[in-house]
Amino acid sequence: MTKSIPGNLHVANDVLADIVGNAAMECYGVVGMTAPNAADGIAKILPASRLRRGVVVNSTEAGVRVELYVVIEYGTNITTVSQNLIDQVTFALTEYARVPVEDVEVHVQDVKVRR
Repeated sequence: MTKSIPGNLHVANDVLADIVGNAAMECYGVVGMTAPNAADGIAKILPASRLRRGVVVNSTEAGVRVELYVVIEYGTNITTVSQNLIDQVTFALTEYARVPVEDVEVHVQDVKVRR
């Protein structure tokens, strides 16, 4: 589009969570997403239809803050996978949703062998 339309665009946090969940699952080394509150202490991998439950998105004045709760593949470098996640999520939010990103936190809940 070459023509600019005046107005404001508001994107719901659930939509942003879907974008983040899909971007995270495309990252090498990520086995799955988990719920942030593992009540029994065991991280259960969420099905693809419920990826947004493993993502917490909060809007602030400076942009959005994202928390990811992931399960990483055994044998991968956790630091490298986490940095790739941060880069992938930041890219997806800034390019697709056009929202500024303040912070991305990665919480590794478990390490599992990919099946």
